[in-house]
Amino acid sequence: MTTQPNILVIMTDQQKATASHLYGNRFCETPNMQRLADEGVCYQHAITPHPLCMPARVSFWTAQYPHQHGGRRNETPMPPGATHAWQRWKEAGYTTGLIGKNHCFVEQDDLDAFDIWCEIGHGGLPADGATKGMPWFRPIAGINAAHELRRTLTPQNPRFAYGTSAFPLEDYSTGLVAGQTVRFLEQHREQPFALWVSFPDPHEPWVCPQQYADLFPKEKITLPPWRAGEFDGPEVPERNRILYEMLGVRADKLDDVYGLLAVYYGMVRFLDDGLGQILDALERLNLRDNTIVVFCSDHGDFMGEHAMQCKGGVFYDCLTRVPLILSCPGRIPQGVVDESMVNLIDVVPTLLTLQQQPVPRSMQGTPLPTITDSPPRDAAFSEYGAGGPPFTQRDLERLPKPWGRRTLLQSLRWREAEGRRKMVRTHQWKYVHDPMGDRDELYDLVNDPWELTNVINEPMHATVLAELRLRLADWAIATEDGRPVPLPEVAHSQ
Repeated sequence: MTTQPNILVIMTDQQKATASHLYGNRFCETPNMQRLADEGVCYQHAITPHPLCMPARVSFWTAQYPHQHGGRRNETPMPPGATHAWQRWKEAGYTTGLIGKNHCFVEQDDLDAFDIWCEIGHGGLPADGATKGMPWFRPIAGINAAHELRRTLTPQNPRFAYGTSAFPLEDYSTGLVAGQTVRFLEQHREQPFALWVSFPDPHEPWVCPQQYADLFPKEKITLPPWRAGEFDGPEVPERNRILYEMLGVRADKLDDVYGLLAVYYGMVRFLDDGLGQILDALERLNLRDNTIVVFCSDHGDFMGEHAMQCKGGVFYDCLTRVPLILSCPGRIPQGVVDESMVNLIDVVPTLLTLQQQPVPRSMQGTPLPTITDSPPRDAAFSEYGAGGPPFTQRDLERLPKPWGRRTLLQSLRWREAEGRRKMVRTHQWKYVHDPMGDRDELYDLVNDPWELTNVINEPMHATVLAELRLRLADWAIATEDGRPVPLPEVAHSQ
């Protein structure tokens, strides 16, 4: 076994923090996430830098916010020439690999930083199905068969579709990625490795094995609270109202809402079992104490909160708050719950620090508290948009009814690009600013943890609002330069 610590980043897609009992869920137990947390540090307030897949992933690996690296949309991947973790690990002699979803790297120089490349996405294998460094351990025909339903789902209503099936567990993306990871560990146990295990689930299409959906019958699921008229008042931003008109489920059959939640949480439980397979392999191969394990998600999902499903360009906790656990017995404290406000861009600087590698100056993330000597912090930030024009109610009215999933996709690229909204969150407050003029948001997270009422206009909050506006402005200025200029040498007195 090598003495150089290995890196294993396990990332899920669209898994909100509260999909696990570790973050307050009362009906979805995740025993392997618990196992990892018992052997490491569980961050209770981890925030994504951007609640959209590609910007979040580019931010994760560059340790920069989207306004620094420029990847603000799902059509703007890792920029050419960007500094990211995989270059550093490749240069340090690590065997590097991706198993699962990419949605980040496209430049050949970046792809060359990976020795192993086994990609699978939400709809199954890429068109060519090619891998690099190791073949899939399951027959391609079986993998394709297990993913056919994801491409042919019949919607229950205009807003969403879900389904279950009964194929071998190893042929679904979750079982396939977990099994492939075990085989990678078996083959590369003797040399230092850095591996990105990137599960496509529980992102839509919402399909899982029947046996996992069966774990969540209707009577077991607790729906989040819904407030009547939540999107009707003058305090509601137009953007939030438009999203609700596309994603809202109040008019849908309640049994279908429960069925959707059963599949989503079934996907989470399947993922948790996949995590367990990987942890078992690390222990069996005597790699556990020499491998830094990260578990996180890129962003969240409404999945019932605010009477919606899926995601969009807003900043509720169900979309911006994600699970984050780091573990390496002997190198990282065990069984600690950290309450600091942290961000996913802090993970790579933390890993480099633990490896005693220099953190590039371009990386704006800060090593995580508890794991390193960095002090706790009381605020975290997120953003959305690329400076495009607003998508208004008038624009929505031009699209055919009934509004729903089709409308979401028709307007997707416009809404991903519109504006440049920014969020600051503390333990008690969340403030969202829209420089394009849509209504700002302020939520009292202590008295209104589900963020059901925007209190931006209440005079009693004027002082805290002023403080948060200043905090957000200071952050924007402090992080505006993603390509720091060379500094002069420091003159030392004789």
